[in-house]
Amino acid sequence: MVENIKYSIVVPCYNTERTVLETLESIGEQEYSNWEAIIVNDGSPDNLEPLVLSWIKKDNRFKYYKKENGGLASARNFGIEKSKGSYILPIDSDNKVRPQFLLWADAVLKLNPDVDIIYGDAQRFGEDNSYWEVGQYDPYRLLNGNYIDACAIVKKEVFCSLGYYDKNMPHQGLEDWELWLRCTQNELKFYYLPKITFDYRISSSSMIRTFDENMRKESREYIYHKYAILYGKSYNQLFRINSHLSQKVNKVLNNPLYKLFKKLKP
Repeated sequence: MVENIKYSIVVPCYNTERTVLETLESIGEQEYSNWEAIIVNDGSPDNLEPLVLSWIKKDNRFKYYKKENGGLASARNFGIEKSKGSYILPIDSDNKVRPQFLLWADAVLKLNPDVDIIYGDAQRFGEDNSYWEVGQYDPYRLLNGNYIDACAIVKKEVFCSLGYYDKNMPHQGLEDWELWLRCTQNELKFYYLPKITFDYRISSSSMIRTFDENMRKESREYIYHKYAILYGKSYNQLFRINSHLSQKVNKVLNNPLYKLFKKLKP
């Protein structure tokens, strides 16, 4: 067994006994071998535990932990705290990671060791089979809404220096967006891989699909207020770029929080 683990794949689990084995199988098929998988049972009430315990006997790189239910952010944080790798890859237990993701990422990091976050495209499956082209990192686009999934490789020192996933969010589901804004605020380096790095399950029962409009609004308002200074600075920077209004500026102008942001003087 490799002692100096490079990648820790964190798999939070809750009510996913029907899909978790597909997720674990996809991890086991990685073409890059120096990894561990931290499976976190977040107090799941289903039959998940015996399935996972049976699976981890096949490969000692899989580690299993069980905790009281605390939500997605809590489960991811728990897994990160238990991890030994230099890089963290969270993946939800209803999605699948592509076999080449770690291999591609490792090639990127050898040439670009200053990169903090690596993410790529996805293939949707389930109730939707469309291709998800995520696109290059764009802080202005990110301010408008999240477009980068949590299934991305992040330096562990990012969590150690900036803090883990925010457990104080009013509702689960936008923790990854909050983290990416925190990374943006601290000018960390994102790297986009124009390849399919994971498969994203579309299901009417998935957590993000059960978000109602009020829950989404409360979570977005929490993020807007937490990063009000970042939004204000970005608004001002956009208007310094040139005198004509670009499409990106129009997005800011059309944002209902425009009047709030323009009053800020960071």
